[in-house]
Amino acid sequence: MKNLIWIFGLLLFAWSADGQTVNDITGALRQGKVEVLARYLDRNVEIAIPGKDDMVSKAEASEALRKFFSNYHPRSFSEMHQGRSKGQDSQYIIGNLNTDRGSFRVYIYMKSQNGSFAIQEIRFDKE
Repeated sequence: MKNLIWIFGLLLFAWSADGQTVNDITGALRQGKVEVLARYLDRNVEIAIPGKDDMVSKAEASEALRKFFSNYHPRSFSEMHQGRSKGQDSQYIIGNLNTDRGSFRVYIYMKSQNGSFAIQEIRFDKE
């Protein structure tokens, strides 16, 4: 019985940590906080924003996101969909980002690495 309680507690902790990751990312999108997004970027990231569509390093992705948010100041972000792969090793977020210069559909794909999720792809498609 103790083992069952311990396993349940461990699963609950893992689930809440993943939920915190999603909350951190959606909050960062709402506020244009690149430093928060950068914590979750993988070493190499596929990024698509106006003027850039490429596989880049974490540092280049951070700089591209910084430029994006300086040109498009966020007003709001609403999460539309969120889910996981069957194997639970990848996760996605889809939402709408409203800025002072228009709206974007945002797609984020994350892969599990060493017990946490890292952003592998982030796209901002103009609506």
